[in-house]
Amino acid sequence: MPPPSLPAARDPAAAVPTTTTTSARRRSKEGATAAKVHPAPTEKGAMGAAGGEDGWRLPEWCSAAGVAGILRRHPLPALFACGLLLFMAVEYTIPMVKPDAPPLDMGFVVTQGMHDAVAARPWLNSLLAALNTVFVAMQAGYILWAILFEQRPRAAVAGLMMFTCRGMLGCATQLPLPDEFLGSGMDFPVGNVSFFLFFSGHVAGAVIAAADMRREGRVALARLYDALNVLQVVRLLACRGHYTIDLAVGVGAGVLFDTIAGWYFDAKNADGKNAHCRSCQCHKALLSH
Repeated sequence: MPPPSLPAARDPAAAVPTTTTTSARRRSKEGATAAKVHPAPTEKGAMGAAGGEDGWRLPEWCSAAGVAGILRRHPLPALFACGLLLFMAVEYTIPMVKPDAPPLDMGFVVTQGMHDAVAARPWLNSLLAALNTVFVAMQAGYILWAILFEQRPRAAVAGLMMFTCRGMLGCATQLPLPDEFLGSGMDFPVGNVSFFLFFSGHVAGAVIAAADMRREGRVALARLYDALNVLQVVRLLACRGHYTIDLAVGVGAGVLFDTIAGWYFDAKNADGKNAHCRSCQCHKALLSH
């Protein structure tokens, strides 16, 4: 038998044959493989098998306790769900307006008393129209101030998008002017000229301006514009200058195009330190792109 090597002589543990260690490692590896191939059944796996071959079962929120939890934690979506069911029933059962009948507008019904008062006083109609035109000029003035003096073009771009879309929709579907429309030479557009009904640019422009004010921290001014916008809505309904749907979509259009304008400038600034910045301060470099 040959003499042990020098390392083995110095370390007796190193003289142990490697075959024993190799065999132990092989057995350990085989045991791990067997454990992976035949895992022990767990509680979750047992429940999944009970639910079906693929382990699917109803979500927890489908139970009575789950529904109660949703109603408690998310009352607003639950209310919208009830509204869906309600208006599905209303839509499928409400009688349609006849082709030869005027549109049925609930906003006109609510403001009928104010309409009669304004119709009986032409001077009041002209005064309200003039005040509304001043408010439109205030919207335009603020948006122009933002782009020309503060170099913040987001509101201006949103306004351009909004009025372009409004013109396209107005040409695509021309709604009839209400029979009780109270026109005035003091109204905007000044001169009692024709205009698109769907959707309201008056309302959308005010929403865009107020959104820009909030981004700049001018909360009090934004609230003032919101209040004037509500008064504008009432006046337009009372004078039959817009249908209710024109005004409601005007609010949504203002929010939509303000958001799209923000996306546009975020994409333009995405190559620098202003990426994903929602503040209009990062949009000052209008001409740099």
